[in-house]
Amino acid sequence: MIDKKPQIIDNFGRPHTYLRISLTDRCNLRCFYCMPEEGIELMEKPSIMTLEEIIEMTRTFRDLGVDTVRLTGGEPLVRKNFGFLVEELAKLGVTLKLTTNGIVLDKYLDLFDKVGLRKINFSLDTLDKAKSIFITKRDYYERIMRNLNMALDMDMDIKLNIVLIKGVNDKEINDFIALTKDKKITPKFIEFMPFKGNKWDWSKGVSKEEILKTVGNKFGEIETLDNPKHSTSTNFRVKGHKGSFGIVSTITNPFCDECNRIRLTADGKMKNCLFAASETDLLTPLRNGEQIENTILEAIKSKKHSRDGMDVKMDADHYEQNRSMISIGG
Repeated sequence: MIDKKPQIIDNFGRPHTYLRISLTDRCNLRCFYCMPEEGIELMEKPSIMTLEEIIEMTRTFRDLGVDTVRLTGGEPLVRKNFGFLVEELAKLGVTLKLTTNGIVLDKYLDLFDKVGLRKINFSLDTLDKAKSIFITKRDYYERIMRNLNMALDMDMDIKLNIVLIKGVNDKEINDFIALTKDKKITPKFIEFMPFKGNKWDWSKGVSKEEILKTVGNKFGEIETLDNPKHSTSTNFRVKGHKGSFGIVSTITNPFCDECNRIRLTADGKMKNCLFAASETDLLTPLRNGEQIENTILEAIKSKKHSRDGMDVKMDADHYEQNRSMISIGG
């Protein structure tokens, strides 16, 4: 592990030590809340960071105090030579994490075990096969579940990312909680968030309060857990259960006060916030042989305190200027 003093500090005094890197805007699923119905215009290959550029960018962020890197997509595991990238990033001394849909995870579990990548978030919105096909528009459910169980058998630290949408999967909350009875697993219920083209409407959302009420009515006593510093979720456990669960309440209860996260898109743009419409190009100056450290340090100064300035309401004029979720990175 590295031990460098954080230098990426915004105007609210928040040190940024967590980098989420999107490796690609391509995915082998077509989840409607992530991918617009009409699809997206995929990035041209020359505009995508090469593996060597990703490694160099990561090294620069590490030298500025970043100690945690999460690899996302699209679906990161479809990136060519992904295994090489993970091995090289592991040498940088940062904590590596992964968000994946799990379809081809079995190809990499032994490698992850070898390099110490043990924190894996599965994007898994339903435990029902037919509903999985409806949400993802693809039939990979059995393969995903097999790979999930394989990761659990290897004692990986597994979280399930569940975007709750009323009328789609909100009746499955307690099905996910039931998994925690005997498994060391953490479902994370995520409030439906607005992005370009996903036809967001909060009437489709399920709030933190509704989730807790649903779980409490079924399972009884819920213990409130201590949240790790910078946690994006509030965390709970049903009394007596082996696993826990979390709620990411971006809409009803933003958790921005201690934000330490930066995003890097697959085409090398730095985003200060998931909802930020503005971006800072790091790839062009990198390719021109320029130093990007000062560009990063200056860019973080423009970070808003909460949700890129949408403190009161989710403004469609604002979020429709953002990218679609698949081209930002989960």
